[in-house]
Amino acid sequence: MLKGSLVNARQPIDDLIVQRRIATAIRAIRAAEECSLQRALDVFYERYDFLRRTRAHDFTVSHEEYWQGVYRAGQWDVPS
Repeated sequence: MLKGSLVNARQPIDDLIVQRRIATAIRAIRAAEECSLQRALDVFYERYDFLRRTRAHDFTVSHEEYWQGVYRAGQWDVPS
């Protein structure tokens, strides 16, 4: 759930997520919400899942390719 300033920053952050600019999106979430890294990661994952369902056609890589080389939830290359 997006809160506070993050609601206003949603479109630019969503675009970063779709473009696979993961680190930049997480930094933008932290700045907009003034939150911890863990909270920003949680928001990122929630938005990513939402965008995969609602804007799947905007992603240029598959789910598997998106996470390739990214450390998430205690493991690398998170399977679907």
